[in-house]
Amino acid sequence: MPEKPGTETRFLDNIEMGLGAWSWGDRIYWHYGHGYTDDDIAEAFRTSLAAGVNLVDTAEIYGSGRSEHLLGNFIKNTTQSVFVATKFFPIPYRFTKNSVVRALRGSLERLGLEHVDLYQLHWPSPVVPIETYVEGLALVFQAGLARNVGISNYNIEQMERASRCLAKQAIPLASNQVEYHLLDRSAERSGLLDHCKETGVRLIAYSPLAKGLLTGKYTTDTPPPGPRGRKYASILKDLPSLISLMTEIGNGHGGKTSGQVALNWIICKGGLPIPGAKTAAQARQNIAALGWRLTPEEVKGLDAASDKIT
Repeated sequence: MPEKPGTETRFLDNIEMGLGAWSWGDRIYWHYGHGYTDDDIAEAFRTSLAAGVNLVDTAEIYGSGRSEHLLGNFIKNTTQSVFVATKFFPIPYRFTKNSVVRALRGSLERLGLEHVDLYQLHWPSPVVPIETYVEGLALVFQAGLARNVGISNYNIEQMERASRCLAKQAIPLASNQVEYHLLDRSAERSGLLDHCKETGVRLIAYSPLAKGLLTGKYTTDTPPPGPRGRKYASILKDLPSLISLMTEIGNGHGGKTSGQVALNWIICKGGLPIPGAKTAAQARQNIAALGWRLTPEEVKGLDAASDKIT
């Protein structure tokens, strides 16, 4: 007999790292279709699952639904357990709690699933009250369409409003997904990370490699393409010192890369990183961040180096 919705509320506590599926279908940021194919993505998925990384985070807006379609097809072709997380996007014409229910039903159709393990509100709306959409989360939870519910890009005050709204119906808030990495530590500095720990809400860290910058492959001479290059232009000149330290620390752990150090740093901080992978090679790079730990002194050293840049 399947478990009742909500019995897996703490399932995220046992997951160290997930797989982000933003690039699966996205042409604007990740240039989907150029340099990697659907077969490459499928290999990244299979490689991740084989290593025990079985939480996949997607969203209805990723590739206008393409990411969910791909993930659904991959799940059909595996016998392994997959935890699926997806998100509701507050498109302006969505004004009611029932919008959340309808959106999830659309996601489930694309995924080919009867329920997801985690359904998240992608962003707070500038016009719709937080409680309206959170009441929608309660509806999908109670209907068994989502085993757990969470939020994304919510600050402490917004998170507390969401949590209180759910608590009225005895539904726990499972997660808050925010951008968090060595080049963006606002989740720490605002107190959000500590608040999540204190309230039992898992902080999921998206873009944990700073959209590729922390892998060391980008410089002022070879900046990342498109919006990524514009966003990080001012940081690129100061990045080599941090990458150098990360490489030095990684060498002390058997030749780990700067990217693997960056992911391990998030894990040591108590976050759950969800790096993307478009190929099996990228998936293997991410997986190698698991199974070891930075020392507290190394974490402090990385914090200090990060402070000089950010």
